[in-house]
Amino acid sequence: MTAIIRNPILPGFNPDPSICRVGEDYYIATSTFEWYPGVQIHHSRDLVNWTLVRRPLERASQLDMRGNPDSCGVWAPCLSYADGLFYLVYTDVKRFDGNFKDAHNYIVTSPRVEGEWSDPAYVNSSGFDPSLFHDDDGRKWFLNMQWNHRTESFGGAPKSPAFDGILLQEWDPVAKKLTGPIRNIFAGSAQGLVEGPHLFKRNGWYYLTTAEGGTGYDHVVTMARSRTIEGPYEMHPQTHLITSKDHPGATLQRAGHGQYVETPDGQAYHTHLTGRPLAPQRRCTLGRETALQKCVWGEDGWLYLAQGGVVPDVDVPAPGEAAVIDKPARVEAEFDSPQLPRDFQWLRTPVLERIFSLSERPGHLRLFGRESIGSWFEQALVARRQEHHSFRVETVVEFEPDTYQQAAGLTHYYNRHKFHALAVTLHEQLGRVVTVFSCNGDFPHSRMTFPVESGVAVPSGRVHLAMEIRDNDLQFFWHPDAHHDWRKLGPLLDAGVVSDEGGRGEHGSFTGAFAGVFAFDTSGRAQVADFGRFVYEAL
Repeated sequence: MTAIIRNPILPGFNPDPSICRVGEDYYIATSTFEWYPGVQIHHSRDLVNWTLVRRPLERASQLDMRGNPDSCGVWAPCLSYADGLFYLVYTDVKRFDGNFKDAHNYIVTSPRVEGEWSDPAYVNSSGFDPSLFHDDDGRKWFLNMQWNHRTESFGGAPKSPAFDGILLQEWDPVAKKLTGPIRNIFAGSAQGLVEGPHLFKRNGWYYLTTAEGGTGYDHVVTMARSRTIEGPYEMHPQTHLITSKDHPGATLQRAGHGQYVETPDGQAYHTHLTGRPLAPQRRCTLGRETALQKCVWGEDGWLYLAQGGVVPDVDVPAPGEAAVIDKPARVEAEFDSPQLPRDFQWLRTPVLERIFSLSERPGHLRLFGRESIGSWFEQALVARRQEHHSFRVETVVEFEPDTYQQAAGLTHYYNRHKFHALAVTLHEQLGRVVTVFSCNGDFPHSRMTFPVESGVAVPSGRVHLAMEIRDNDLQFFWHPDAHHDWRKLGPLLDAGVVSDEGGRGEHGSFTGAFAGVFAFDTSGRAQVADFGRFVYEAL
């Protein structure tokens, strides 16, 4: 019996999916933005079950995002395979707000996805969301959108004139540089905000899919085709291949930005990013996730969703038989390995030994308190993606602050303006305390608050910390090591603000929620915090 693909196939923050098939193996690369190492690559052999196998941008020569603002860093990678090599194209965006983007595009290669990847070849900086197309005559073509800074397109309020069409130029893989004329081949549809180009070729046609409408609720996958790679490109009869923009009741919202793939026997599929909003404010607390749709080729030579229409389905027929492998609802990290568990990442810096160690105290994740929570430079915060609307996290920390400038604990984190944190710190009168920091929106409206004021005094020794998120509500808990009864700390907090739509709205930021541990020491003395375990459990 044919298996069912259950969407999203990559839950939690996994946007801008680029899919590549090599023989029987499928790979999907997704954006990681300011989280390090850069780019997530998942693998599957049946399109049903997916496993994270690599984050290839792992050293300073490939990626250094210290100073990158929130929602910058690695945007929209493209993964492809030709000539015995995997090619990964990616952007490192250095600026988001204001007229300029400062988006630098690179290419790295490797003979194996799971192996070491090359140092990057710089390509250009004319726009973001690049891709590489390998034509059947052996030539390679680089595509990216062109950014026009002469508009009023600022951060959370994108304007279509800034998205000035899709550029095409030939890539010389030997000289590792662009060559020949630059052509603007596609202006997009009336939906506007054209970006995320991907080309493929079939029956003598060049098919171009792009993302349009921004990355919020008006997002779409647009398709066009041409007999020549330079165009002109004619629009799909429906204009859009995939979108939920006119269907607010659909489970999968914000559908757009994806890529075409064929199975070995010629079945057609198309990835796309998606979001699953929570009522009543339609905030996607899991960020932008990855979904996959089955498609069919019409007699007119155009691609269509297999179910008809343009609205993506949650349940999609797989190409063949497959046993669904259920992921465990409870995952416990004991930090007893010299490597971080694969689920975890940190922020921006390639110099990981400055912010954490798994060897200085075996069986513990040791964080070195650095800059404040929310720093764009060197922040000791290690976290994993939120993958469920309701979940619980527990950890235990040993931390002896000698000033209120030192804190360590547990956090539900999106960016510097959208987070909640349960922290062990010092108070001048109370001594060591457990307290709460909370930040509920984007600048200029954000201000960190202290819902339990000075906090609660805690005895010496280890402190157990926990949080439960149930849809839009967050509750913190704690208990001292000598007692095992969990105690609530503080009121219910708004977990929904830790989302794309929290703060200034859907285009103000577009990554996803994480749960993790942190330490900061703004005195500059790098006080250490030792975390003994980390439990993530779906509720």
